[in-house]
Amino acid sequence: MKKTGIFYGSTNGDTESVANKIAIQLGIGKEDVHNVADTTPHAVQPYEVLLLGCSTWGVGEMQDDWNDFLFKLKDMDLKNKTVALFGCGDSVSFSSSFCDALGVIYHELQHTGCTFTGEVDPSEYRFDGSGGVIDGKFVGLPIDDNNESDRTDTRIKKWTDRLKVTVLS
Repeated sequence: MKKTGIFYGSTNGDTESVANKIAIQLGIGKEDVHNVADTTPHAVQPYEVLLLGCSTWGVGEMQDDWNDFLFKLKDMDLKNKTVALFGCGDSVSFSSSFCDALGVIYHELQHTGCTFTGEVDPSEYRFDGSGGVIDGKFVGLPIDDNNESDRTDTRIKKWTDRLKVTVLS
């Protein structure tokens, strides 16, 4: 399996929980799961695959810890890295900006040379709009643990199973 690091930002613990569930599904050890509040972007260097997780706050804002981390990460050369995004959002209260942070990170890392993977069909979700949907697909795994917690584990398993076959092997 390719060396994989998970980097997440979490305020209330939802994105941290999702990051840990993804780690379990992929057999990634705790030493390779990083809170962006406690690490620097240079910590991504030893990894071939980066799983980046960020929640969306209010009307399309990234989780606070991502601001500085992404500002520095976007200036790095990531040309030999594969990036898969995941994020948490609220598809009911913020239906028009559901998981917008996925799109923010995607756009900011476009010029770094990384290869994106892990897109998700939005037809299984209920929302009015999202900056995380580009060319008809979510650019990563959206999770709504507020309103659809009964689907979280299944969505994570489906996404990680696909990553195992397409990226990590």
